[in-house]
Amino acid sequence: MSLAAIGLVAALAGVYVARTVSQPAVASLESGTSYPAPRPVPPFNLLDTHGAAASPATLRGHPTLVFFGFTHCPDVCPTTLAMLASVQKQVALADKNLAGLRVALITVDPERDTPEQLGKYVGSFGGDLIGLTGKAPEIVKATQGFGVAAARVELAGGDYTMDHSAAVFTLDSEARIVAVFTPPLSAAALTRDLSRLSPILNPAP
Repeated sequence: MSLAAIGLVAALAGVYVARTVSQPAVASLESGTSYPAPRPVPPFNLLDTHGAAASPATLRGHPTLVFFGFTHCPDVCPTTLAMLASVQKQVALADKNLAGLRVALITVDPERDTPEQLGKYVGSFGGDLIGLTGKAPEIVKATQGFGVAAARVELAGGDYTMDHSAAVFTLDSEARIVAVFTPPLSAAALTRDLSRLSPILNPAP
């Protein structure tokens, strides 16, 4: 190989290494999957528990754990939200950078989950929990944007329930999705993983 060819190969190798080094490292998680690059939260127009307008901008300022569920859920939702409220407290004590971590429940049952109903529900778990509801088309927009499946299931007697994904999405302080956690969920493992994600979730100014 000529000196010119060797020089070209070396130059190309240098460019490759430089690009690789400049890319942010993807955190290796114990119980979830981190994204190679943060993904913006899809647009939505919802309401918070006070009836005020809520959009992705509402979730900025603090890292947030987002879960889709509904207040009439008999098991998965209350169990998951109780665990997330516990994790919220644990990471706040273990990592000052995550002291502002919030938990947001976006309902998949807007027909029954009014702002008032949702407010009472999330308030029962303690911690800094946010509830978001709204018109059905906007809920669909949010679920599709996050990649969450949700469907109404009719029950005997005219009642109904909701089938839905039970994933927990982790947002950074810019309201970008950086990781997703899927069942089975463990409070201890999630707490450790959030500590690993801490520099990404709330980067220093």
